[in-house]
Amino acid sequence: MESDNYTSFIQEVAKFTVMSLQQLQFSHNSLHYILSLWQRLVASMPYVKSSQPHHLDTYAPEVSRAMIMAHLQMVSRVINDGMEDPIDDLGLLQQQLDQFAIIVRCEYEANCTFIVQLFERSARLYDDLLKKAGSAEKDVLIEEERLAWLVYFIGAAISGRVAYTASDETDGIDAQLICRVMRLMGYTDNKLNRRKSEKLELANMQFFEYFRKVYIGDQSPKGVYQVMKTELGIDDELVVMSIMIRKIVTNLKFWGDSDNVVTRSLQLLNDLSMGYSSIRRMVKLDEVQFLLKNHTSDNFPFLGTNSTLVDLKCRTAFYASLARLLSTELVEDEDKLEEFMRPIGAEFETLGRLMSNVGTPLFNEKEAKLAAIGIARDLRGICSSLLNRNAYVLFFEWIYPKYLAVCERVVEFWYSDPAVTNPMLKFMSELDQNRSQRIAFDISSPNNILLFKEICKIFTVYGTRILSLTDIPKTDLYPKKLKGIGVAMNMFFYALQGSYCNFGVFVLYGDRTLDEAFQVLLKLMTSLSHSDLLEYPKLGSAYYTLLHQIGLNHIDFLVSVEVPVFLYILDSITKGVNAIDNNMCNNSCSALDSLLTHLFRELQRRQKHPELATQDNRSSALVVYEGQPTRFQQILAGLLRVIMFDDGRNQWNYSRPLLVLIFLCDRHFQELQPRIVQSYPEDKRNQVAHCFTVLMEGVEKNLTNKTRDRFTQNLSVFRRELNETQKGMEAVNPMMDWIAMREELDKFWQRLNTEFVGAGGAFGSFVDFE
Repeated sequence: MESDNYTSFIQEVAKFTVMSLQQLQFSHNSLHYILSLWQRLVASMPYVKSSQPHHLDTYAPEVSRAMIMAHLQMVSRVINDGMEDPIDDLGLLQQQLDQFAIIVRCEYEANCTFIVQLFERSARLYDDLLKKAGSAEKDVLIEEERLAWLVYFIGAAISGRVAYTASDETDGIDAQLICRVMRLMGYTDNKLNRRKSEKLELANMQFFEYFRKVYIGDQSPKGVYQVMKTELGIDDELVVMSIMIRKIVTNLKFWGDSDNVVTRSLQLLNDLSMGYSSIRRMVKLDEVQFLLKNHTSDNFPFLGTNSTLVDLKCRTAFYASLARLLSTELVEDEDKLEEFMRPIGAEFETLGRLMSNVGTPLFNEKEAKLAAIGIARDLRGICSSLLNRNAYVLFFEWIYPKYLAVCERVVEFWYSDPAVTNPMLKFMSELDQNRSQRIAFDISSPNNILLFKEICKIFTVYGTRILSLTDIPKTDLYPKKLKGIGVAMNMFFYALQGSYCNFGVFVLYGDRTLDEAFQVLLKLMTSLSHSDLLEYPKLGSAYYTLLHQIGLNHIDFLVSVEVPVFLYILDSITKGVNAIDNNMCNNSCSALDSLLTHLFRELQRRQKHPELATQDNRSSALVVYEGQPTRFQQILAGLLRVIMFDDGRNQWNYSRPLLVLIFLCDRHFQELQPRIVQSYPEDKRNQVAHCFTVLMEGVEKNLTNKTRDRFTQNLSVFRRELNETQKGMEAVNPMMDWIAMREELDKFWQRLNTEFVGAGGAFGSFVDFE
């Protein structure tokens, strides 16, 4: 502002912005760039200390009004000429509305007066068109979309309160805008049997979302309700919440044919049901009690068996919200759960009757599938929200054993149809997730073991059958087979990780449930190619997460498998260590550390007790270590190269298995150091040698936490000093010397890799250095 050219600059920017808005059909997709400038300018106004005028109070309102008018004027071209409609691009629309929310707050009262005038004029015209017989459909559509745009702009305007200085006066202005939108909602809801506008309805849902964020909550401002009480009789946020729930119920009843409206309505219900204090107030509302007692397809068509798959996905969100509301009532009345679950119990009975006709002409497979999918999605939503012990125990006692048997039969019968089995497996994954330590039955109850046995049984049934699917085209392999395997692995992971079952019970009483599940798991693992694990992130994440958990608590199983299977798993872990995905890399490092630690301790035990060191009691890890030591040497070299030259994002995770590898391959590590040093330019070799000295300084040959932590600290110093050495190389000659050095280092690692491949015998190479 102190610049002599500031005034002309801000004037020209304003002219350019208005001109861009007037050419909205060309500039819409890039409009957010110029709006971002105005957003930052207006947001900085409270911090301006200069005595020079900033002129934003002159030009920012022009931008706000030009933006509103440009979108309203474009509607006629969209309807009449079939132009691309900006209102359909919800992502870009949200971004631009967030920017508008800040800009419109400059000279807020004048801007809102402008919006009110446009709104009232458009609302009157819309009413006249609907009352007038023979009105052109296009004219009605134009006014509906203009009202939708105005509702979006009003919602954005009131949301700006969060980011801008507000007062009771601005709250009163907000209230005037809010009252007009709510009157419009009441008007359109009364005509739902005759006319519906999806765009206007989506705008209403967005408006409520903005209102919720600003004016509903323990710390929210209350000044807006003074005007709303005078205008509409709304005196507090509980009444508004009642209106919102009523609107959601109305949408779910009348908009079952619109995936967008149902989804946005359920999202609003989900947001309202977040927060303990909010739920405690909402659950007392008559509208909420209606939802809890009447969640059937008769009241909400999207819950019926004639729904689309998109509707079925919405059911999870719907029941998650209802269960969240229900859980507060279970504290006082446990019978509420049984009453709430009665409609779903009826769906189970229907599914059971349908499946009893399997193999007969009376079997209606399509109806049975839709019923199974709907039940799975409903139960998943309910179970995800039962986060306290009492609610979870009541739910498990309701579903076991009668209804879980039906779930198992669904997986067994439709194992080849992922549209059915995946939702059911995801529900089972939710059932055995020990969220907030909710799986805690009475000390005399066997339910924790029974739950684990059911999970293992379903995992075994599904895994055994899915392996029989072999003739699947490559393009369909993931959706038809691999995705389901990933979901099943997640389910089994949660069962192992939940800490609600003592696995020693199965060994003590000779129960083979866990052993059978592990054997199926091995078959599933070895059926996957390593390229699939890296190509499909969700599958890879499930695989390596499960390996990580097995490494922590079931390492004896992992090292007792046959040698070829062990080599496959070791190979896959090494691939995971080099993966780009952080989660896969971390879990692979953890699994590798668990495996190597077990091997190191096994070697220590055999040295202390040579009378027990027979050939028959060797683990698969020890067999490979003694028969093919180059495998572990190659992993050591690969980890060193990653630490020395990659970005170091997982340095702590790399340090754990690296320390054990150095102990296991001590002689090779001593031989490798001078070779690495010699691969550097002569003037850098002493510095690199010093780095290796620092790496093992003060590290004793044991795997205590103290030793591990010391090595991790040394590794940080090693990497930092090595980077300084290489940066120094860049400073001497920024181009040629650095490039030459890296080329020499790459040649060295390639030669080293070739040596390992040559020494690898029949097993070959499995570490990718490049």
